[in-house]
Order: sequence, then structure tokens, then C-alpha cells
Amino acid sequence: MASMTDIVFLLLIFFMLTANSPNALDLLLPKAKGKSTNVQNVSVTIKNDLTYYVNDKPTVLDQIEPQLQELMEQHDDPTLMLKAEGQVPHEKVVEIMEMANNHKYRVILAVRPR
Repeated sequence: MASMTDIVFLLLIFFMLTANSPNALDLLLPKAKGKSTNVQNVSVTIKNDLTYYVNDKPTVLDQIEPQLQELMEQHDDPTLMLKAEGQVPHEKVVEIMEMANNHKYRVILAVRPR
């Protein structure tokens, strides 16, 4: 019986330590099949040639964060859909994710169905 309480205690400690990881980004990855039920407020698109679009309007990287702030301030649960083509470097995607994380926006990473 004592070993069972030790295991439960260790599991409790493990879940308490890993539940609130401050370095994790809050990502909601939609399933590849079917439609997502999440509602996005704003979309950011990154094309292979590193051109950026906010809600399908061309923009530059330096202007994305102020545009997001302006567009998201009117929403209770701000959600950003991030669309990146396949050859976009991960660092460019992470830059946008960091902007969203700094302002506590939820991020949905768009994927292509298989």
C-alpha cells in the first residue's frame, strides 16, 4: 500500500510541475481532416518568397505586430490563424508566433488536408 501512495505522490508532483510551463506557446493545431470549429479573428500568411499578408493584405514584417494589436483589441478571445507555405523557414513562423504569444493571442496553425 505504501508503494502505491508513493507512485500517486510522484505523479501528482510531475503533473503539477509540467502543467504550467511558462515557456510553452499556446497552439491549437487543427486536424488535417475536416473543418476546424475554431473561429479566427485575424490571419497572417507567409509565402515562400517571404512576403507577408495580414487578412490577405500585403504588409512588411515590422508592421505586423501593430496591425495585429489594432485588429485584435476589439475581440474578447483573440485568435490568430497562421498560414505558412511549405518552404518558409521555421524562424519566420516562430517570429509571428512570438508576437502572438507576447500579446496572449491564441494561435491556430493552418495545415493542408492529406
